[in-house]
Amino acid sequence: MTIHRILLASSSPRRKALLEEAGCEVTVVPPGTEEIRRPEESPEAYAARNAAEKAKAILQRGDIHLSARETLIAADTIVVLGEKILEKPRSSFDAVSMLSELSGKVHRVLTGVCITASHVAQRSFVEATRVHFRPLERAEIERYVITGEPMDKAGAYAIQGGASEMVERIEGSRTNVVGLPMERVLEELKQIAGR
Repeated sequence: MTIHRILLASSSPRRKALLEEAGCEVTVVPPGTEEIRRPEESPEAYAARNAAEKAKAILQRGDIHLSARETLIAADTIVVLGEKILEKPRSSFDAVSMLSELSGKVHRVLTGVCITASHVAQRSFVEATRVHFRPLERAEIERYVITGEPMDKAGAYAIQGGASEMVERIEGSRTNVVGLPMERVLEELKQIAGR
């Protein structure tokens, strides 16, 4: 079995855990980039650009040099309701508002991924998953927000945590909703490794 050595351009503990659970050796290198949507930019283009800019920021650092055995993965996950992007909530009130918007509706989770290795062309893609929320009562939303879990999550929820009961069903990759579409990522890593 090939052990993939990953430089992860993300400070997300969820992405790191997903890669480690798949048997990868992960070194976190936070990119420190800003995520600001451009006027008229589609959600897909926004997620893809954020991932590409994270990768570029790491590759331009003087202290980072990809060895032949290392692969850089950069990713950005956003929650989209219609064409509205729900970023990480700025406050508890904001989190309650987002979850109230998602209640009883279908939204998309988009993750832009940019994979770079020293010996192959950079690979980029955007994975989409449709998530169906059941109708939520205000009291249960507030109970969830009080836990603090929503505060560093796009769309103010964690499907792998307390919000799992809010989700009726998903269409697509579950790990994409967590933060990294592992099925596609592992397939790309196999191709890069020449397997």
